Amino acid sequence: MTKYSAANERIKREYFAYLKEAKGRDDATIDGVAKSLARFEESTKAREFKRFHREQAKAFKAALAKAVNVRTGERISKATMNSTLRDLRAFFFWLAHLPGYKSHIAYADADYFNLSDKDVAVARAKREKRVPTLAQVRHVLSAMPSATVLERRDRALVAFAALSGARVGALASFRLGHVNLADGYVEQDARVVRTKFAKTFRTYLMPIDDGALALFTEWVGELESEHHWGSDDPLFPATEMGLGEDGGFRPAGLLRSGWSTTPPINAVFRRAFEVAGLPYYNPHSFRDMLVRHAMTLNLSPETMKSLAQNLGHADVLTTFTSYGNVPVHRQGELIRAMGQNSDAGDVLNDPNVRALIAAIQAKGNGGLPGKGAGR
Repeated sequence: MTKYSAANERIKREYFAYLKEAKGRDDATIDGVAKSLARFEESTKAREFKRFHREQAKAFKAALAKAVNVRTGERISKATMNSTLRDLRAFFFWLAHLPGYKSHIAYADADYFNLSDKDVAVARAKREKRVPTLAQVRHVLSAMPSATVLERRDRALVAFAALSGARVGALASFRLGHVNLADGYVEQDARVVRTKFAKTFRTYLMPIDDGALALFTEWVGELESEHHWGSDDPLFPATEMGLGEDGGFRPAGLLRSGWSTTPPINAVFRRAFEVAGLPYYNPHSFRDMLVRHAMTLNLSPETMKSLAQNLGHADVLTTFTSYGNVPVHRQGELIRAMGQNSDAGDVLNDPNVRALIAAIQAKGNGGLPGKGAGR
């Protein structure tokens, strides 16, 4: 039987309210913090937080280093360890100022939840992402079935993700009224669409594939003309379940509401890649795909800034540092080609390159013009 402490439960509720109302954290973030605290309480057998001692933190770190991921059977990653300990450090630092706790917990005690500098470096190291190619996505779309309305919805969903790079939360919450096919864009209105940091911005459909655009256009037309849905109806409706002949539940059609969670969307992508005989790529990887494709083009700084805005980024450097890593094999091709390119010495004279370098220098100096320009 799982042990729990009533006093711990009360103070955790207070902390979660603080994170939500004072710090503006979303529910997903708070759920992650709750899991970290539950993991720590399990190690202490739900001992009250006010009886905390730094030795508990040291023992928890040692146990965490040996913990196994239930799904993979392997040791949990340094990144997971780092995020778990970061949550605990913040919680106990907050506890240290509260009446009834500050006489038992010092601010410095929270520091015992830190990893070593070496482990933090490992946890934060960037690794090459698995990103699909445009050719793979085109193959997936061509392989997806379309006999039923649910299959056509799924195919349009994958096509739209490739055209827009929208995040999975947004995909679940778009409405028909957010789409403007005549001008080729979709409004990511944060009053309705679940965007990151509740940003509102316009995304123009990327000119990457006429076939994907045709599939998405046909889907919008089907919703409007055959189902007679309007601007307030979901762009990608959830699945209505009904009873089959065997008495079990089975998909029966479209609900007049969107998905409230994102796992069904991930499941659509998983099935699509499986049918195409390809490894699974999640919806978020399509954002990386679009940026990597853009990097192969001769884009002006103005166009690169437009791409950033299209993805909801305020800064073009976010787009290229978070999503624009060059694949390792392509890195090798480009480096080897440097010795074969007779114009390589003139690259710094390219106005586009010079503009980008100037932007990076300004960013590195806190945006102060001129500082460090001669370095």
